[in-house]
Amino acid sequence: MTQSLNMSRRQAAFALGAIAAAVASPSFAQSAKWPTKSSRIINPFPVGGGPDGLSRLVADKLGRAWGQPVVVENRPGGNGFIAISEFKRGATDGTDMIQLDNVHIAAYPHLFKKLPYDLNKDFEILLPLFRNFFFVCVPVNSPYKTIGDLIADAKANPGKLNYGSWSVGNPVHLGSALLENQTGTKMEHVIYKETSQLYQGVANGELTFALGSLGTAGPLVRGGKLRFLAVAGPKRIAGFENVPTVSESGGPKDYAVIGWNALAVRPGTPAAVIEKIQADTRLALTGQDVKDKFTAFGYESFNPTPAEFKAFMAAESKRFGEVIKKAGLALD
Repeated sequence: MTQSLNMSRRQAAFALGAIAAAVASPSFAQSAKWPTKSSRIINPFPVGGGPDGLSRLVADKLGRAWGQPVVVENRPGGNGFIAISEFKRGATDGTDMIQLDNVHIAAYPHLFKKLPYDLNKDFEILLPLFRNFFFVCVPVNSPYKTIGDLIADAKANPGKLNYGSWSVGNPVHLGSALLENQTGTKMEHVIYKETSQLYQGVANGELTFALGSLGTAGPLVRGGKLRFLAVAGPKRIAGFENVPTVSESGGPKDYAVIGWNALAVRPGTPAAVIEKIQADTRLALTGQDVKDKFTAFGYESFNPTPAEFKAFMAAESKRFGEVIKKAGLALD
């Protein structure tokens, strides 16, 4: 009995000592007090789009949780390099964050001969914010009823069919190039200045098809000017159960075009601060208002473990790299 009592006392003393040591440690203290000033999420996207709207919801929730303002600062243009340049000049205490697109992480390192950033040295990628699968969009009066129909025509008429995007190397362009690679077809890539012009071009019949999200192409689908031929994902999308997957529609079985965003801070940010941002952001993403935003833009929750997300990013980078190499794409 005495021995058991002594063991209990020793265990209690050890636990109290561990708690005291944690509280006294600089990491714990910094996390407990952080942030003591306003923070910002630097955003490479224009105001009003899906990624911008989501970051504003998250910023508001983080600001309430932290008792300090969290401001979304939009720096669109220049392939995201304007935003990234501003981020690189920012604080390394976690109060300057950036929202990155998947092309910044997985495609641009293969596409550009010289990048104004180093993925490993300039970013500490914390967690994904969402992901979405793209739809294959065609004019509402398109003769194609299935992806198989489109592929058959492309094979019979090399170079005659076309698809569009807003630049070289974006997910819509690379996803379309991936379809060419996986089907042995050759189609023309047409670049539009803005996404609104791009999908209007599909609706007008200027383009055979374009990959689009629910946020970008959805309004024209709801307006009866575009039709979703298939979804480039492993399963049908909630709310669009009548739209088959590319595989179900006669296309490649493993064809998927994914969009995803991630939140990052500067390397050197204290580990305790990183853990706090990760935990509080994950909590913010569970809100009903965020879920409603996901539904409106066709996003879905994406909650891998850190190890799973690291493996996912590596796989995405490899996939984009192979597409870019096969297509012979390169930018200065």
